[in-house]
Amino acid sequence: MPRVLDARRRARSLFWLGWGITEIAEELEQLGIVNDKGKPHPRATIEAWKQRDQWDSVDFLRRMEDCLEVRWQRLVLKDQKTGADYKEIDLLGRQVAQLARVRRFNEPDGHEGDLNEKVGNRNAGPRKKPKKNHFTAEQAAELKRIFEAGLYGYQESWYASSSLRTRMILKSRQIGATYYFAFEALIDAIETGRNQIFLSASKAQAYQFKSYIISFAKLVGVTLSGDPMMITSELRPDEEAAAELHFLGTNFRTAQGRHGNFYFDEFFWVHNFEELNKVASGMATHKKWRKTYFSTPSTVAHPAYPYWTGERRNRRRKKEDRVELDVSHDALKDGAIGPDKIWRHIVTVLDAEAQGCDLFDIDELRDEYADDEFANLFLCNFVDDSLSAFKFNDLTACGVDAMVDWADVDLEAARPYGDREVWAGYDPQESEDGDNAALVIAAPPLNEGGTFRLLEKHQLRGLDYEQQAAFIKATLSRYNCTYVGVDASGIGSAVYQLLAKPDSGVRGVVRLEYSLEFKAQMIMKAQNVIRRGRMAFDLGWNDLISAFISIKKTLTTSGRNVTFKAGRAVGEGHADLAWAVMHILMNEPLDGKERPKGSMEVIE
Repeated sequence: MPRVLDARRRARSLFWLGWGITEIAEELEQLGIVNDKGKPHPRATIEAWKQRDQWDSVDFLRRMEDCLEVRWQRLVLKDQKTGADYKEIDLLGRQVAQLARVRRFNEPDGHEGDLNEKVGNRNAGPRKKPKKNHFTAEQAAELKRIFEAGLYGYQESWYASSSLRTRMILKSRQIGATYYFAFEALIDAIETGRNQIFLSASKAQAYQFKSYIISFAKLVGVTLSGDPMMITSELRPDEEAAAELHFLGTNFRTAQGRHGNFYFDEFFWVHNFEELNKVASGMATHKKWRKTYFSTPSTVAHPAYPYWTGERRNRRRKKEDRVELDVSHDALKDGAIGPDKIWRHIVTVLDAEAQGCDLFDIDELRDEYADDEFANLFLCNFVDDSLSAFKFNDLTACGVDAMVDWADVDLEAARPYGDREVWAGYDPQESEDGDNAALVIAAPPLNEGGTFRLLEKHQLRGLDYEQQAAFIKATLSRYNCTYVGVDASGIGSAVYQLLAKPDSGVRGVVRLEYSLEFKAQMIMKAQNVIRRGRMAFDLGWNDLISAFISIKKTLTTSGRNVTFKAGRAVGEGHADLAWAVMHILMNEPLDGKERPKGSMEVIE
């Protein structure tokens, strides 16, 4: 149930946008935002909020700051950001900084230099050069105000638990955890001077923390730089002592030697968790450091799962020293400290919505994902991969830190892989309102038995066949693509025909017609490649791992034959990314000598 604080803040924002009190009351009721008794907020309550908080007397600058803050939060929490989104985030940060200058100018001792830093205060003496990565007491206080004002209910629970030694959080996808913990760590670094260490599956993923932190600092006019990032503040007795912020991928060798609070992002998805966790725990050996693990769930086979359930602690302990943990949602939805002194918390998408997060359309998500996928991605249920055609641990072993390990790939460049050959696989939507489509681009092995490197992946939804074909053409125009495997079933036939036209600009288009035999060959080929470690992709591609795991062995409708299925009908799971990858792998002979048999038509 939404909190009164959320309703009050929403009502205030609407009032400042020019809404009347009656209109606000009706809007809150339509949005389902109710009081702690489950009833709509009456008009008299909203009027009381207005009088008590003096909404009418709040200055125009504060109203503008509120508007900018709401827009900024929505952009930061978007799942897939465009270049325009990043530009707007930066613009909003600069606008807030400018408003801060106007506020200083309006103070009794304000001067023209507050509005234009190039002018300066002509009546003042020589100024000291501003300190790099430094927060004044006023900037620190304003940043903390912005932080606390923007918290949802579950994030308030995380904030209240931030002084605890160890936290483990199981969360829904895209509820703002990385955003929150980046902000929490920055506030802690400013106030206490403690080092902050961010561990993610890859360097690129760790840099998401860095991107957020730089954006937060801009809200109060501070520009942060450096890696590690060194931060000082007036709030500490020794303000010259810098807090260090380190952003690390899960190459444990690069993580050794650091000390500080550490945040382990998506720890249920990393490879070699046991080994890496020994190093990570060593970073926070001293009692002043804090350890925070947070992740969406993967599978019960993951090495981190026994840590979550408490089974790992009970190993090799006497019976009387073992502890029993209840890790059900009912037990942990509000957060709880277990007998092993670890604070655990489960936050599903439904919990997030009930505690003020209005970023989701739950009905649309349920329509887009199969029940088991929805339960895994949004309801914090672990997957049992024992029936899957592919094993979780085999897949995670294929992960690499692409930003560090692939020096010859630059996805931001006009030609990400130069003029070298790439292959592509496309799995189309089954219908215009059906599942996602997927495009994957890979660098083929440079020698026999070499590695397929997956460079790019894209998922499309709601596009007709012409729009799908146009997207493929635009994406492949950046590469020297010599092969494109397209599933020509259903709407895929129309996409294939457009790509296969002589004037399409796309070379090596291959028509793939699925059959039981051909699908089995694709699975066997992929199993062989993955088991032998011949496929590599960025460690942050959790959705690709999920796609492969969702493919299960099953019987055909007749019950006479075995097939592999991830439910390609509307309302079921689709594994589109996995099928797209397998289209690529099938361009290599099964045994290195003979082309795999199937219905394939090559258009040069």
